[in-house]
Amino acid sequence: MKREKTTTVHDIARELSITASTVSRALNDHPRISDATKKVVLQVAKRMGYQPHRIAAALRNGRSNIIGVIIPRADRNFFGSIVRGIEEMANTANYQVMICQTYEDPAKEAAAVRALLNSRVDGILASLSKRTEDFSHYQQIKLEGIPLVLFDRSNDQLGVSHVIIDDYLAGYKATDHLIRQGCKRIAHFTNIQKINIYKERLRGYKAALEEHGIAPDEKLIIASNLQLQDGRESMEALLASADRPDGIFSASDLGAMGALQVLKERHIRVPQDVALVGFSNEPFTLFSDPPLTSIDQHCARMGNMASEIFLEEIKADKEETFIPKKIVLMPELVVRGSSLRSGSAS
Repeated sequence: MKREKTTTVHDIARELSITASTVSRALNDHPRISDATKKVVLQVAKRMGYQPHRIAAALRNGRSNIIGVIIPRADRNFFGSIVRGIEEMANTANYQVMICQTYEDPAKEAAAVRALLNSRVDGILASLSKRTEDFSHYQQIKLEGIPLVLFDRSNDQLGVSHVIIDDYLAGYKATDHLIRQGCKRIAHFTNIQKINIYKERLRGYKAALEEHGIAPDEKLIIASNLQLQDGRESMEALLASADRPDGIFSASDLGAMGALQVLKERHIRVPQDVALVGFSNEPFTLFSDPPLTSIDQHCARMGNMASEIFLEEIKADKEETFIPKKIVLMPELVVRGSSLRSGSAS
């Protein structure tokens, strides 16, 4: 298919029999160009379908008014909600958002960083791939003087701002809740990649057990990719053991849903025989049977805060030295039927 020709300032200039520099100044509201000329140029530009070249404008002005956002997957409500939160704040400051997905692939993540830098974005907001071990592409962002803000999955060694939830407290709250509902043998589904958020959730799980005088049992800690099928396989393995658990805290809602499917197929009562708690408070948790107790990470607020930090940093770039910020949001345990054995939601 033949590519449609893009209208340029030179095309508009030929149409009006004026110079391209006059057209450019008129489009940029230059004070030396008369209002009458500006009006005619804008009318012809609109009729001819002229679109300004953002990268060229960024080179001239030093600003593209575009924020790059790097997320693992756009089809997860968690990341979709964060992007909405980012856009809410960015749009009020006249910034547009360019989104890249990594699909948890470090090579795609590095390629996304290169593409965004080549697009002259004013800043990059990112959630790290689970498999990223080499952070040189993120170091490159810093070297080029572009603001970088991490959210959810962060890395302290990069020395940049980040917005996270208190994953330790979340793990503690989920496990403490199961114990208070009468569970004594609680399994934990964690992730095979030892990134910080899963380490902290595991640490909170163990701390709650120990506080209640329950010794953590490594046989009850199962690592996987925390997808639906992983939850099913983890639950099958636990049910095949001699000493079954009576509670499950999964570091993802998908893992918990997989466990719930297996329990229902085996006619094991939830929450009476096995109580379940997931993580992320995905929309589908409301529609399972029973509805799934989960940790709410306040995604939109996380996105808002990431944008706010970027806007602060871009402003400070002109006026003062910016000191990276660490924002820690408090998790909320949303109690539903999958874990509630008594009348109390504690």
